[in-house]
Amino acid sequence: MPIVRLWAHCIWATKNRARILKPDIRAELLRHMADYAKKNGIFIDCLNGSTDHLHLLVSLGADQRISEVVRMLKGESAYWLNRSGAFPFRFAWQADYFAASVSESQVDKVRTYIANQIEHHRVRSFAEEYDEWLEKCGFAKPG
Repeated sequence: MPIVRLWAHCIWATKNRARILKPDIRAELLRHMADYAKKNGIFIDCLNGSTDHLHLLVSLGADQRISEVVRMLKGESAYWLNRSGAFPFRFAWQADYFAASVSESQVDKVRTYIANQIEHHRVRSFAEEYDEWLEKCGFAKPG
């Protein structure tokens, strides 16, 4: 049996980065996503976000791919939000997402960063944050 621990920090936004994930809806969404992940063998270490995006730290199993984990979480959570009646319109996530590996030595730092999302976004927009992540990881800005 393989022994694997691969950490990934994932970020994705609401469609058009709409600021619609108000605290009550976001809290329910985060609980639902955590429950769904647990039931489906996805290990989410921490999960948080702001009004227009989410961050999660996930540990991938030996047979998991980040693209599949993100697809499952985004797809099921959008389906759940639409069935819940939380919005008077059809909810959707933005098509893209960001994912980067996290070294074991940086896991606590990423946990703290994710836990402090609301405070963090009082002074920095998601757009600024996203561009910074792309630059730190050596990605070109989507054009």
